[in-house]
Order: sequence, then C-alpha cells, then structure tokens
Amino acid sequence: MSQYDVIVVGVGGVGSSTLYHLARSGVKVLGLDRFSPGHDRGSSHGGMRMVRRAYYEHPSYVPLVDRALQEWRELEESREETLYHPVGILNVGKNDGPLISGVRASVEQHKVDVDELTPAQFKKRAPGIHRADDHVALFEKNAGYLQVEACVQAYADEAVKAGAELRVGGAVRNWSARTSSVTVETESRTFTAGRLVVTPGPWARDLLLDLCIPFEVRRKPVYWYQTEGNDYQASKGVPAFLYETGDGIFYGYPQVDKFGVKVGEHTGGMRVQDPLGLDRGVDPQDQKRVETFLADHLPNVKRRCMQHSVCMYTMSPDSHFVIDRHPHHENVAFAAGLSGHGFKFTSILGKLLAGIVMGEAIDPDLKFLHCNRPGLRFTDADFEETGAV
Repeated sequence: MSQYDVIVVGVGGVGSSTLYHLARSGVKVLGLDRFSPGHDRGSSHGGMRMVRRAYYEHPSYVPLVDRALQEWRELEESREETLYHPVGILNVGKNDGPLISGVRASVEQHKVDVDELTPAQFKKRAPGIHRADDHVALFEKNAGYLQVEACVQAYADEAVKAGAELRVGGAVRNWSARTSSVTVETESRTFTAGRLVVTPGPWARDLLLDLCIPFEVRRKPVYWYQTEGNDYQASKGVPAFLYETGDGIFYGYPQVDKFGVKVGEHTGGMRVQDPLGLDRGVDPQDQKRVETFLADHLPNVKRRCMQHSVCMYTMSPDSHFVIDRHPHHENVAFAAGLSGHGFKFTSILGKLLAGIVMGEAIDPDLKFLHCNRPGLRFTDADFEETGAV
C-alpha cells in the first residue's frame, strides 16, 4: 500500500505552492527536492520577481495573474508577512515593438489600468531613466514585485505546518506510473504514492522526457549596481521597468537595499547543457550588454557592480508555460517551461495543479497552456537527433 497520496517532485516556486495546496486540503503529500526551499540553484531566486497584469506575452495570462494575486494576498495574510510590493512598472519601447504592442493588447482585452505617460510625466515618475524620443512609456501603477525566496520559503513552511512531509538532499533519478500508483526513485531510496506532480524547473527535459517537448535551459545573469541620490529609490516612488531596445528587452528594479538597482536582460541567454554545471561567474559579454543598456538609459547608475547572481530560464518552444495532466498517465500532473516569466503565477498554478492531480477537470484558464498545442513537440526526426531514449 502506498505511503503517500501524492508525491511532488521539485519544491521550487510551483512545487512549494502545490505542496501547500495539497496539504491544506488534507492530502497526505511528500515533497522531494535536491536542495532546500529558497535555494539559488534553479529559477526561483534573485530577490525580486515582477507581477504585472498588462501582460505583453499574451492577453490570456491576465485572468491567471488576477487569481495569482489573490492567492499571494491570502498567503501574506495567513503569515502576517509582506511578500508583494506594488511599486508600479514602466513598460518602455517603440509603439510597434513586441513589448508595447503586447501590453496594449492586454489593456484592450482586459481593461487593465495603464497610463501612457507624456515626456514630462515620465521624467517625474522615473527621473533616472532616459527614454528615446521614438519610444513610448506605459505605466501600470498597480503592478510590482514579489520577494521570491521568501515566497518559496513561505509556501514550504505552511505546507509542512499543514501536514506535508518535505525531504531534501537527494536527486530524483526517475519516476514511473501505473493506473493507480506511481514510483519515484531518488539517489538513496524509492517512494510510492497514488499520484504524482512533476515541477522540475531546469530538469524538465530529463524528468519529462516522454513528453517529447524540447525544453531549453538558458543562463540568465543579473546584476546590482551602485547609485547615488534618489533617482532610483523605491522609497521615493521609482517603479520597476521593462525596456525594449534594438538589442533586446531589459528589466530593472528600484533600489531597496545597499546593493543598488537590480538589472538584467530578459531576452537572449546562453544555452545550459547541465543545470548542475551552470557557470555562476561573471561573463564579460553578458555584463557588457547590460552596462551598454545602463549607459544609454540609466546614465546616473555607477558602473560599480555590487552583487551578481545567475539563474536559469527553462524555455518552451513558444515561450509559453506547459501545464497539464500527463497525456499517458491520468494520475500524473506537471508544470514546466515557464520561460522566464512564470514566478508571479506560482501561487495559482500550485492550486490548479493540486486540483488536476486529484482528478479535477482542467481549469478553463489553463486551456491555452496544454501540452498538445500545435508546434510544441519534437518531430520523430528531431527526437532521434537529440540522442534521447
């Protein structure tokens, strides 16, 4: 007889939320991860993650953002802890570029509260950011950021309080499923349960190999730079930003501590073959791209890098999430390929995954993220070329 009702493999952003929602509903659940909650070896670290309703990637995400925000508020209230900071977000770029046109599409479809700023309004809102004459600025005042490690730790803590068991320190090597049971093999032992949720982050390609989806892991460095004065201070009302240039989309957060402003490039990124072997050093070419952006658009930020971190994006072929019941196993659910914009959703995705694995129908708001959508899978020839078996 299985010792657990459900096993959750991977207790990062989505996994910790799933563990919490299952435990809270009375399910006997085990969470497995190689590392402790809030670690810096995957995608859910680096201090801050944006929350925005004016979603340029696709308007269909907007209802999920709204539901995610409600879940974050409930978590904050239950812990009496601040996790979300509504500092606002500036979207800057050319009118016909993917960022601004995508924001406008979400605004139009879902009536998101966004203001187009005049040059004078922009200068007042973000005095330390230079906007090119042919760029427009759309300000979403009700957006902000989450404290990412604190969010993961909060869900993991609350899950354990609700009765979940959490085991860290051993890698998951393999899993298998039958009609009424699943088996998960780790480095040290084997666990069984009735059902399984797989939230593997950068290890998606290995642990979800039979989906034949070519997940790609990208190396994503971020930097904190020294500032002076109030031009970049969150305490003075300076917002976070997304800025599309001819070189890519860059993002940044106002200064909230001694390390200065946080900035990175959302586009691009070197391919990672082995997540455990990720190069965590400073790459001069990556840093040059970021510092060129700073010189052009945040000229008052000093070139003294106060802190540096590296995380990973696990990209799907179309840069949209893949969340579904496993097509070959009714008792297995999964989430993968969050493609660098998924953390804000983890609160609601965990709740929805908990429902899916317990047999509930797929929520309508997830339909556009299912695993059988066109263009997502390998062809047979592509699969053979990878050497995957």
